[in-house]
Amino acid sequence: MKKQIKNTLPATQNTSIIAARGVSDESGLAQYIQSIQKYPILSAEEEYEFATQWTKHHDSVAAEKLVASHLRLVVSVAYDFKNYGVPVADLIASGNMGLMQALQKFDPERGFRFSTYAMFWIKAEIYETILNNWSIVKIGTSANQKRVFFNLARAKRALGIMDNNLNNEQTKQIADFLNVSESDVSRMSTRIGARDVSLNAPAHNDPDAHDILSNLSDDKIGIEDSIEQLEFKKRGYELLRKHLADLSERDREILTARRLSEPVATLESLSQKYGISRERVRQIEERAYNKLREAILKDADGGNK
Repeated sequence: MKKQIKNTLPATQNTSIIAARGVSDESGLAQYIQSIQKYPILSAEEEYEFATQWTKHHDSVAAEKLVASHLRLVVSVAYDFKNYGVPVADLIASGNMGLMQALQKFDPERGFRFSTYAMFWIKAEIYETILNNWSIVKIGTSANQKRVFFNLARAKRALGIMDNNLNNEQTKQIADFLNVSESDVSRMSTRIGARDVSLNAPAHNDPDAHDILSNLSDDKIGIEDSIEQLEFKKRGYELLRKHLADLSERDREILTARRLSEPVATLESLSQKYGISRERVRQIEERAYNKLREAILKDADGGNK
């Protein structure tokens, strides 16, 4: 899928990804970052125009302008994760791939800014790169296993469990706390405990050196919470787009204009557009919202069973 996406985009963006990944020193990375500063930041109207040209006409020039203007966003996100053991250049390259995936999937008619939508895809690719480069995470192939990996220490602290070797009761407590199976907790706890390098070991041979965990920045939301939030938001967007399509055209347009657009359309403007009263517009909005909400909640509950 990624190869297919990469091959469909203009050479300029492919070059930017290769260039970012090929940077091996600070000066080269600085040159790359400086080179992308020339691309202007787009307004909401410009984003919509270029995105529309791309989605409707596959205009490669519009795609270049849309993606190039967000390369700085990728760099900004990548630097937020510079302390996770992966070269910043690799994080930028992965983030650029996420940016391209966002371009392929973005629908400008939904009323969202491309920059907001792209952020989720950029982070998703960067998370994947980090996970694939942490050998301990490679064993966690399911969402539950990843949840256990990133949250095991937090769960043990919350439950007051200090033992590394969990007994059956402790395993059950953690499984209930994280809402996962006991087998996932048991397997992941065993594998974490068997890791050769401890995150509490000194980062250098210097006796005054801090441990590895102390070198990780903690002034932002933790990666475990970020991943859970990202997956939740991505699932939310998927459900929103899915069930919006089930609404009638008029209901969908009114709901989008009233609750999913910026700025919000007024009742007066919509009443004039559709030739109905303002109260009728309000009723349609409320009905469509309740129908959409019920469908999303029902779908979400079904997916969790």
